[in-house]
Amino acid sequence: MFRIARAARLIGFALLVVTAARTEAEDAVRVFAAASLTNALNDIGKQWADAGHRTPSLAYGASSALARQIAAGAPADVFASADQMWMEHVAQRGKVATGSRINMLGNTLVLIAPKGRAFSVKMDTGFDIAGAFTGKLCTGEPGVVPVGIYARQSLEALGWWQALQGRIVGTDDVRTALAFVERGECPVGIVYATDAAISDKVDVLATFPSASHSPIVYPFALIAGARPEAVAFLTYLRTSPAAAATFRRHGFAVLAQP
Repeated sequence: MFRIARAARLIGFALLVVTAARTEAEDAVRVFAAASLTNALNDIGKQWADAGHRTPSLAYGASSALARQIAAGAPADVFASADQMWMEHVAQRGKVATGSRINMLGNTLVLIAPKGRAFSVKMDTGFDIAGAFTGKLCTGEPGVVPVGIYARQSLEALGWWQALQGRIVGTDDVRTALAFVERGECPVGIVYATDAAISDKVDVLATFPSASHSPIVYPFALIAGARPEAVAFLTYLRTSPAAAATFRRHGFAVLAQP
């Protein structure tokens, strides 16, 4: 009888622990964010937790994929997109909380090569980019993934698109493009400056002129029905000097001002 009672208590305790863990996970702010925000938001999430809040649940990926998931009903409280188009995709489907959308960050676009394999590049229409390297160019899927959209705009503005179009490898997100270049599978890539900065396996060849592409803006917003904790977290991202300093340390321009 004692063994049965003890076993029952142990089972009850185990169920209590599991339930508590599930409740804590369910109560955490659910953030869907562009892959390029990974390092910065991981650091800010730790700051948030150190201040006594539950560690946010951070899901990263291509803005295009995340926007489609949210539009289809995926449970999220905050969406941080790498461009306006995919935030608008979510907004047009009634998923963005009214008045919560804010242009939070800016970025720049760079051309990269594997470490030690850099070559000279001139960012002008007369430069023979196609003849400057052999092999493929990796970036986000043009026309779909934000970095790929910006990349195509720049390549077209510089008159390089037609010569390179058949050599472009479109990836699911910017971090995948970075990884291909790090491994040398692509001798050239186009990523954000913030992504290149986190890697010691690539060299930056040049920065694309800002006029060659649409402004790289990261809009953040609450998802309709977001919980109060999410409101507080987005406010923290927008107004906290510590959060702003973290974004800047990772190379982002902070557009939102408290």
